[in-house]
Amino acid sequence: MSLLSLESLTASYGPVPALFGVDLELGAGEVMSLMGRNGMGKTTTVKAICRMISSNGGLHFNGNTLHKLPSHRVARLGIGLVPEGRRCFYNLTVKENLIAAARTGPWDLKTVGELFPRLAERRNQGAAFLSGGEQQMLAVGRALMTNPKLLILDEATEGLAPIVRQEIWAAIKRIKSETGMAIILIDKNLKEMAAVSDYAAILTRGKTVWSGAMPSLTTEITQRYIGV
Repeated sequence: MSLLSLESLTASYGPVPALFGVDLELGAGEVMSLMGRNGMGKTTTVKAICRMISSNGGLHFNGNTLHKLPSHRVARLGIGLVPEGRRCFYNLTVKENLIAAARTGPWDLKTVGELFPRLAERRNQGAAFLSGGEQQMLAVGRALMTNPKLLILDEATEGLAPIVRQEIWAAIKRIKSETGMAIILIDKNLKEMAAVSDYAAILTRGKTVWSGAMPSLTTEITQRYIGV
């Protein structure tokens, strides 16, 4: 049984259509890279999954139909989001950010601090005074503290220094190897995504145009749909 299933999913921003038929399927513990050129519907798909925009078609998570649920109910079902742009609570400390939406489970202040030691060191520091890389670690840690079944990372390494990007990717690999958490990745680094992902799906103009096991993603396919 799939953990997450999207079938012919459509979505719009008010009267403006944005998704025209997205099909995805992800099982528990699997990692999928969601790919496509800029503006092709990746973040919109994430917003539809998290019920931030209205949508139609098949949208199921862990046996639940999501269409009629508000976003906070979807989060409580076990979907953790690391949004594009981090969106930390800048008037709160690192610790306060982490516990703001925390739920009981293996991910707590101790385990997040072990994954990102810098957060443990700056636990009582205001989020506004962290570097961009530290804020990204905080956004990942905050999502983990909800102890989700599915973790979605939308451009989690965008704009970061190379050494910080390496730390984020190392953390993703550790999450995959040490937990049964499913993960959806959106990123521009195809090499790093290929190293950690089991499957990939490519969107073009709001539709799924290719999906399959990551080893099946050939250079010809990426050149055709992504342009690399």
